[in-house]
This record gives sequence, structure tokens and C-alpha cells, in this order.
Amino acid sequence: MKEGMKAVDFELKDKDGKNIRLINIKSDYTIIYFYPKDNTPGCSIEANEFSNFVEKFRELNTVIIGISGGDEKSKRNFCEKYNLRIILLSDPDFSICKKYNSYGEKIFMGRKFNGIFRNTYVLDKNKNVIKIYENVKAKDHAQEVLKFIRDL
Repeated sequence: MKEGMKAVDFELKDKDGKNIRLINIKSDYTIIYFYPKDNTPGCSIEANEFSNFVEKFRELNTVIIGISGGDEKSKRNFCEKYNLRIILLSDPDFSICKKYNSYGEKIFMGRKFNGIFRNTYVLDKNKNVIKIYENVKAKDHAQEVLKFIRDL
């Protein structure tokens, strides 16, 4: 997946078990961010920051979607724990993460394993990829994306 390409459509379950399909989201912009795991320090920072700016994104007719592994219960617990106001979707087999080049081999403290990369995709209203952020740092990333959309 590269900037300028059509985003891969998907249908995944949210925290309530409701199916959310990308093509059905009607907004000027859609942010899809991939994160490694619910309730981990970096992922909590990123989710909280996106949630804290959700009203500013809504003013720009922008929808925020976070995707990671785990199930709906994990998403629900994560949302309740931090009072998150963004859409979190479950990709238990990582199939969508893989289609968005956001899953693969990682190295942490000398150990190799497969996991989700912290990548963000910004889509326009036609679901074309207009910006990709790869291997982002969780802190202040939401502000970075908000500034990008404001500057369009």
C-alpha cells in the first residue's frame, strides 16, 4: 500500500461486536491507525491522544479508526478503562494489518517475533491513501495527524 493508492476495504468488528466496513464510512477523511496491543503503555498513550482530539477531528469531518489484534471484549475493556471515544476494531488473524503492510517481523531486546507495526494511514473521502506514517512514536502523533489534515 502506497500513497495515491485506493485503500483496501475491510469489515471488522468493533467493541460491541458490530461490523464496521470501511466503504460505508462517509467522511471527508478517515484515519486508520494500527497499534500493537490493547492496554499497553504506548498504545494507551496513542488511543488517549486520538480520543482527546476527537472533537477537533470531527470538526474536519474526520473519522478515526484504530485496528489491532485481540477480540471485541479486549476492545471494550480498553475503551471503558480510558473512556475512549474513537472506533477500535478487532483484527484477530491480522489479515487487515497484513494488507496494510502493518504486520511482520519485529525485534525487541534481541528477540524476533511477529507483530503489528505502529502505522497510520490518512484517507480522503474517496478512500484513497493520501498520507502514510510508518513506525510512529505514540506520543504527540494525534496532533501531528490533526495538523496534516488542517493544512490540506
